[in-house]
Amino acid sequence: MNALLAAVREGRSADVPGLLATLGAQERKAALAELKALRSEVRGWDWDRWDEQERVRSALLVAGTGCHTGAAALAAWLGARDLRSPANPPYEVLLDLLKDRKTSWLGDLAHRLAGRASTAQDDFPLIQELVRLSGCPVPTTDGFVHGWAEAMCPARGAGPGALREDPHVRTLVPLLFETAELARSLAVHDDPTEPRHWPTALADLAAEGVVERSVLVERCVLRLLRGGRPGEMRFLLRLLRRLALSAQEEHAFAAEWAAMAADGLSTVASHAQGVLGRLAERGELSPGALSDVSAAVLFRPEKKLVRGQLMLLGTVLGAAGGAVEDARVLLPVVAEAFGHPDIGIQDRALKLVGRHLSAVDEDVRAELAEAAAQVGPIHRQAAIALFGELPAAAGTYEEILPPVPLPRRLEPAPASVAELVEQLVALRPEADVAAFERVMDGLVRFAHRDRERLTEALRDALADRWWFDDAARQATERRFLSHPNGLDVMAAALLGKVSAKTLNRARSRPARQNGCVHAALEHTQCTRMWEAAYFAVTRPLPFLLSTPTWHTGTLEPDELLERLSVYRRLGVTPGPADFGQALLRVRRTGETAARTAVAAAGLGTKEADWFANWLTAPEPVPTALRVRMDGGPASSGPEDRHEGARQLIHETRERWSVRREFPASLHWLTWAQDISRTECSHWASVDLRWSAVLPQDRETLAAWQLGGVLATAVDEMRGNASCLPALAEAEGDAGPALHRLLACGLGARHGEDRMSAVDALLVLAARGQLDSALLGRELAELALQGTVKLNRLADAARAAAVTGAYATTWAVLAALLPPLLGAAPGPRGLAGILGVAAECTEQCGSAVACEAAGAGLMDRLAALAGKRASSDLVRQASRLLVALGR
Repeated sequence: MNALLAAVREGRSADVPGLLATLGAQERKAALAELKALRSEVRGWDWDRWDEQERVRSALLVAGTGCHTGAAALAAWLGARDLRSPANPPYEVLLDLLKDRKTSWLGDLAHRLAGRASTAQDDFPLIQELVRLSGCPVPTTDGFVHGWAEAMCPARGAGPGALREDPHVRTLVPLLFETAELARSLAVHDDPTEPRHWPTALADLAAEGVVERSVLVERCVLRLLRGGRPGEMRFLLRLLRRLALSAQEEHAFAAEWAAMAADGLSTVASHAQGVLGRLAERGELSPGALSDVSAAVLFRPEKKLVRGQLMLLGTVLGAAGGAVEDARVLLPVVAEAFGHPDIGIQDRALKLVGRHLSAVDEDVRAELAEAAAQVGPIHRQAAIALFGELPAAAGTYEEILPPVPLPRRLEPAPASVAELVEQLVALRPEADVAAFERVMDGLVRFAHRDRERLTEALRDALADRWWFDDAARQATERRFLSHPNGLDVMAAALLGKVSAKTLNRARSRPARQNGCVHAALEHTQCTRMWEAAYFAVTRPLPFLLSTPTWHTGTLEPDELLERLSVYRRLGVTPGPADFGQALLRVRRTGETAARTAVAAAGLGTKEADWFANWLTAPEPVPTALRVRMDGGPASSGPEDRHEGARQLIHETRERWSVRREFPASLHWLTWAQDISRTECSHWASVDLRWSAVLPQDRETLAAWQLGGVLATAVDEMRGNASCLPALAEAEGDAGPALHRLLACGLGARHGEDRMSAVDALLVLAARGQLDSALLGRELAELALQGTVKLNRLADAARAAAVTGAYATTWAVLAALLPPLLGAAPGPRGLAGILGVAAECTEQCGSAVACEAAGAGLMDRLAALAGKRASSDLVRQASRLLVALGR
């Protein structure tokens, strides 16, 4: 046994099977206890022993396999994450150790391994051999099925004979369509002509009778109906095409095709639409069923599907030869397209109704005429010619904007240690200002009030943190010296895992003068946490001065005065970083600030005097911030790409009083900032809590975060525009930097970033802080530079408009369009912008829209609409002119 343990500790996996063979049952049982102890020891090794750790883990896995006697315990051992290396376990060695066990035991182990979702696919070779040795039923779990699909994949070397001869093929092929997600190997080859891919292999199995064709067709159709990722749907559609469904098979799933056309992915809906067309041609689709599915398809956003459905309806109506019943059922559905935003689809629907209008009675005709009131102004004369006078639009236009967001007061710090620790454990790096500040203030308060109980609760709750083990104390302190890792530094300090000397060294360092402003912002936040941790273990503070009053990060002046009064009564000296952050957060305007300044001057402490001066100072810090973005075309060089949009220059005046009074962590506020995306390593990131550093100076915050939001448009970064709604709710000026930031977000690559920008735009409009003309000009400049693509902007503008803010959206587009229409050649995607603009003017009415439209816009639209061309650009320009009353 000692020889076995020595071999395991030295990582000699090859020697383990031979040593196990010399041990009896009792010796193996005793060895197992030692192996478990060694496993616990290895878990705590530092990362610099990773190579040794991997060898010992591999040996532990093999030794434990030979020593375990219970199937459940062995399955847990084999599936344990801490015993598995990146390479798969040595399955042949493991099987050799297990082959002499009872067949029932081997079958039990096979099904237990197959039931482990995290490892079943990787362990398929072992499970498969256990099933063969035991003769047990084949497992049907998702992991095992995925492992079988990977092993049998024709593209990975498994020939057609391997599938055909597999004893479980009839059982497992239907299960391929029932797993929560389809096996990735099913779509390894997308080329339909490639013989080595799953659709071809499965179709061949059905043709040869190895797998029942009806089962394969049914499972494939039902899985398409269920939906999934685009790649999964592509595989299923290719399989259907390889199977070449007969007319009878297509008819058997008529209801499923209708549901797919209504709700499936566009590729699935297009295929289903084609099948429905064939059913209709064969007379197997009733007018009522076609009406039901058409009502859903005509509301889909994909224009191709809508046009295809109108063509199908036209084909059916034409084949009916003017049958009254078909027209009475189908024409009202066609009329649903009268309200479609695309003028081409409106035109198709009008013409289709016009061809068959004579086949319906007066009641249906009146219903169609009422629906025709939805057509846009450009088609209104055609609708009047068809139906006569149309019903007038009901009521006057009313702009709908979201309610003005009210500031939310921060809830008090957690009232109990248990609640505090629970919230600390649940706190995520992306937590908002309110959640982070509550937990931080709670840690400070309980460190002062009941440190013993707090440390006991932290020790129980955080035992799994990387810094908890004392074995790597020096490495832990080095890491905390470079970054506090959120609030972990406070917990680690309270538990004695990081020394006060290290914390004092960290909190005393200034920001690097040659660093970027984003590094300085991060350093400011880190210093505050280092300082709080330092005081928690040296002289605990009763509470923090800088905890904000509102969720935006703003601190009310009377609240800060009350906290300073308590500090004076208790004889507590504020932490420099905490007090400096409190001053940057405090509201400096309004009657409350003026009254508080007078009261603070009489408090009699150095901090209160400075607070009073701060409230009455003529200008904030940083001051005179100027933002300039150089224009010009973008360079295509690897380092100078989009140079015109990349150069962001931020300057602040020197404020020597700040250098005298503020702590070193905030001296960077007095430096002249020169930041470009080529030199700043933070340009592609945005921290949602940066806004709480200077919540009273929104324009400065916008300038500092411009690079990160710009990256969502230029470099297609994801998530950086999430700061925009918070900035829209913040305080301070809404000037050029904020509007440029918003413009970049509206042109972001990813939809969630554009929606963040739309939310911010609507909030600014509701607060009366949106400068529509300025935003339009910023968008035009970015679009002409190529920074913002117009198709993305059109999507964002439409999303803003359909909330009910048509007039607001139009005001922005009215300022955007003149520069774009004057450019030669016109930028790509201009037709989409004109389409959204026309939709806005049609909704809010020409009287409202003309207020934002200048004569220059009208003239350029007229010149474009007068061209002899049938392009979408010319049609949309004509549509907008008509909507504007021209």
